[in-house]
Amino acid sequence: MPDIPTTFAVDGPLARAIEGFTPRAQQTEMAERVAAAIEQRGVLVVEAGTGTGKTYAYLVPALLSGTKVIVSTGTKTLQDQLFQRDLPTVRGALGVPVTIALLKGRANYLCHYHLERSLHDGRLGSREEAGHLQAIARWAKVTSSGDKAQCTEVPEESGAWQSATSTRDNCLGQDCPNAKECFVTAARREAMEADVVVVNHHLFFADLMLRDEGVAELLPACNAVVFDEAHQLAETASLFFGESVSTSQMLELARDTRAEAVINAKDFKQLPEAAERMAKTARDLRLVFREENVRLSAVQIDERAAFAPALATVLDALRELAGVLETQAGRSEGLEKCWQRSLDLVARIERWQKPDQPDRVRWAEVYTQALALNATPLSVADIFRRQMEDNPRAWIFTSATLAVGGDFGHYCGELGLAGAQTAQWGSPFNYGEQALLYAPENMPEPSAPTYAEAVARTAWPLIKACRGGVFVLCTSLRAMKRIHELIEDKLSAYDPDRPLLMQGQATRSELLERHRAAGNAVLVASQSFWEGVDVRGDALQLVIIDKLPFAPPDDPVLSARIEHMKREGRNAFMDYQLPHAVISMKQGAGRLIRDERDHGVLVVCDPRLIDKHYGKTIWRSLPPMRRTRSEDVAVQFLESLGG
Repeated sequence: MPDIPTTFAVDGPLARAIEGFTPRAQQTEMAERVAAAIEQRGVLVVEAGTGTGKTYAYLVPALLSGTKVIVSTGTKTLQDQLFQRDLPTVRGALGVPVTIALLKGRANYLCHYHLERSLHDGRLGSREEAGHLQAIARWAKVTSSGDKAQCTEVPEESGAWQSATSTRDNCLGQDCPNAKECFVTAARREAMEADVVVVNHHLFFADLMLRDEGVAELLPACNAVVFDEAHQLAETASLFFGESVSTSQMLELARDTRAEAVINAKDFKQLPEAAERMAKTARDLRLVFREENVRLSAVQIDERAAFAPALATVLDALRELAGVLETQAGRSEGLEKCWQRSLDLVARIERWQKPDQPDRVRWAEVYTQALALNATPLSVADIFRRQMEDNPRAWIFTSATLAVGGDFGHYCGELGLAGAQTAQWGSPFNYGEQALLYAPENMPEPSAPTYAEAVARTAWPLIKACRGGVFVLCTSLRAMKRIHELIEDKLSAYDPDRPLLMQGQATRSELLERHRAAGNAVLVASQSFWEGVDVRGDALQLVIIDKLPFAPPDDPVLSARIEHMKREGRNAFMDYQLPHAVISMKQGAGRLIRDERDHGVLVVCDPRLIDKHYGKTIWRSLPPMRRTRSEDVAVQFLESLGG
């Protein structure tokens, strides 16, 4: 492998080809460690602070290795950035003949079969969706990739995409009449032939667990896997190593059955009727719960007298639909697939009904329109370790937030990475000059009923002093809505022209665009803005965090894991809850300073940061900003920034 220090040197190929490239010791050292891990097929866990340049630090050795490498990211945004910008830039600078490919999950690609069937069926939720479907049909004639992100005329969240894409459940595979022109197959073929493939964590685990046709050939062929945004891996692994069945899947089955019946079984009225009956039972099951956006334990579910009979009714309706589908399955590949799906849903519900196994927890998630029944492993360490042992190659895990006070024990323990090499590099930013951490005095306990009011009261003088943009990051949707309401009251009287945004008013990307464009907007948000958000310059000068981000103790998966750890004689708070809170806190704090020119104030309202003994662990894990407890000092710092 070519010399890494030379590649990153002030007169090296990166500096010559990339405008503004500045050599950083941390970046070069990380690249050397990654190169060694690839060469030795080792396991390496790396924390690299914001600004280290970790993307180039793993891409350079990956491209120079001469082996097949998979790069897995936490978000589609970073996936697109790597494929469209970072990889071509590094490849061009190094001058290496490396082929690259982007592979997303099936639902991101146009499906000719489902598009044609939906255009024929004509059943869509609204006139707007019908217009979107027509726009997708026009785009289908000109696209070469089928990647829905490139269809700019139709929002990614439009319901029309459900009618124009496939899922693992409803894809017909090689039996599809459009198999030869399938965009998913083409993308997979490219990925299998490429030297470097960019995927996301969800797709990686889907391949690992489901052995989905075609994609499974990716993993055995690669010599190294690099996980960027690796702090999300344990949660994603839990999702895939567990099992879930939802009312959404049932309604999709009913929709697909009706659409297939219109084309291939017009003379058999019993089929759409059975599909409609099953859909009604699925909707009725969701209506057993009045709540929205909550997680419930198996005990809480069983307390609902209406739940067991409603689930039994769903099972009866699914079995009836399966019986009817069996009689018609020979008439088309689509009907055959619907029959198989109905049997699979029956089996999943029956498995979920079985009492808790010692290594799994049963729970439910109630959404606005759907209900999901889940069985989640209490630990993914053993399962993930077995997968790594079965696939010997280099395994590299990197993020800006993996360690707790310099210790990787929690992260390695969660994923079963015993014996992994670890390395940590801090950010090159001058936090002492660029940022101030303000921990306000006289805050009530976070459990106090008036805590949201205290946060809004603390935030207001800082928002007034800040001429740039503001993030108010909350740990719950309820707090977010209340704090937004209180700030709105103040802002409408003081500065009605200043934009005030709230998560949920538009998509995340739209809100970020509006926030950046305004330059002085105030955005009140919850979990989805704590990480993966990059706002630079004056557009973000103030980040306010309402509470330390401990997961709610009544979360069914968390409470089951706590009980499991107690039975093992472990301290669940110190070994699990606190490390998770530290990593989340580092993510939230990381929104503030994104490059060498950024300046701003981080406000942590929660008094536990100072008052509790564990607060020191969190405090020490945050970037080395100047610290203050004085509101006046924080206000003066913001006023000195301009905007």
